[in-house]
Amino acid sequence: MPDRNPANNTNSTGQPERRGFLPFPTNAWDRIFISGMCLVAIHLLWLRFVEAYIPVWGATVISVALGIYIFIRG
Repeated sequence: MPDRNPANNTNSTGQPERRGFLPFPTNAWDRIFISGMCLVAIHLLWLRFVEAYIPVWGATVISVALGIYIFIRG
């Protein structure tokens, strides 16, 4: 029977996996990668639809805040 304690679950590299609001177990590098992908997507969407009204710094602030949230809570 598998161990149900999340503190004892590790991935193939030996790093502990966590369960957060993301629908799958993640480690720190997974959350950094997801944050980076969100940063790229937000900036591309911002450049296409919002840049004429608000500078790209707005996308950077939103991306960094989302990245921190994903890294801590994801």
